[in-house]
Amino acid sequence: MSKLTHVIKRDGSVVPFTPERITNAIYRAAVAVDGRDKQRAENLSAQVVALLEETVPEGEYPNIETIQDMVEKVLIENGHARVAKAYILYRDERARQRAKRGDSDKTPSGNIPWAKLWQVLDWSASHEVHTSLKLNQQIREGNLHEIVTAAEAAYSEDVENAANMILERKNEVRVVFIAGPSSSGKTTTTIKIGERLARQGFKLITLNVDHYFFDLAKHPKDEFGDYDFETPQALNMPLINQNLSDLFAGKEVRIPYYDFKTGTSIPEHTPMRLNKNEIILIDSLHGLYPKMTEDIPAEWKFKLYIEPLLQLKLNNGRYARWTDIRLMRRMLRDASYRAYDPTQTLLHWHYVRSSELRHIIPYVNTVDTVVNSAMPYELPIYKAKLGANFAQWADEYRDDPLRKDAWERADRVNRMFQEIDSVEDDTFVPEDSVIREFIGGGAYKY
Repeated sequence: MSKLTHVIKRDGSVVPFTPERITNAIYRAAVAVDGRDKQRAENLSAQVVALLEETVPEGEYPNIETIQDMVEKVLIENGHARVAKAYILYRDERARQRAKRGDSDKTPSGNIPWAKLWQVLDWSASHEVHTSLKLNQQIREGNLHEIVTAAEAAYSEDVENAANMILERKNEVRVVFIAGPSSSGKTTTTIKIGERLARQGFKLITLNVDHYFFDLAKHPKDEFGDYDFETPQALNMPLINQNLSDLFAGKEVRIPYYDFKTGTSIPEHTPMRLNKNEIILIDSLHGLYPKMTEDIPAEWKFKLYIEPLLQLKLNNGRYARWTDIRLMRRMLRDASYRAYDPTQTLLHWHYVRSSELRHIIPYVNTVDTVVNSAMPYELPIYKAKLGANFAQWADEYRDDPLRKDAWERADRVNRMFQEIDSVEDDTFVPEDSVIREFIGGGAYKY
């Protein structure tokens, strides 16, 4: 056991020293450059701890910067230059995020689909649901059903437009990517676009990239020791690219099968061949990530990005954050379909968001079209289902230095809920609504 017991965080708080976090950080950097030797990461971590024990005066605690400097030193001295570079780049990125922490959840301005955003804002204003006060007024005046009908129609129009764009390029498009951050509504949108294309005689073949996960034992972990399924490096990207290339060349491939119960991958499990007039459809967090399809010609790809681009101004002059909407969606979906406690979802969201900002958001402006999945009526529903939870978390994590990120999110949502009316009965939500993907009770199987 290390003689080091605590570490000083950047905000000055003192927390327990956990050597496993050093191991996880080194392994994550190794995975970023296609290395997956956990034993080597553990050995290097042990060297870092030994070096800290030699250099940190007895009775004192090392700070985060000192530990990170030691990690870089050990990596370089052991000849792991590529891993050290990945670690340094990740460290620099985290530093930039901290420098603008007040806006850390906002999409970088260069990656905002402004034309679509103004369209959504115009729609919200014309339907008088663009502020929390206006939304509450619509609810109190009994206009909720009209708002639901109009919002669902706007979403359907987006989906229809996307399907028509694909049909216009039917002679060249070979694969359709429906991408977007967690809980943006990719699955429902994939189903709906598939239905529309099928009515035009196109047979869609789904490639489930979840089956390309590496074995759980090879997964990177985050700073809290949680397995990180959100990073592109959790997927065998070279194999996805190769399988797609072979399929488009007319070859039969055997798709791996990932057993989520055991956390293991069964290679070459399911045969697959692409026939004439068939289009591959991929619903993936990382559909825009270049490495997934680096050998596929650009003209063969159709890329759709989906996000709940809600335009709801709050009393403090700020707008409801899209990431908070998706957090609540995921809480409800995980509880309904995965027996996953909402608290766990909140505590895991830090790496979900981190991966989005690094691996999804930067590619927004490379897409062919954008779909808005936000419904102005969803927040009142979420308040009824999760309002008490957020109030509890805002109080519970207020003074916990290890849960600062969770507290900031919980406190922000809790304050937002205080100015939004609650709607208990969700039976007015259509069975085929994208919202049913998260609250359950829908017509589609997820």
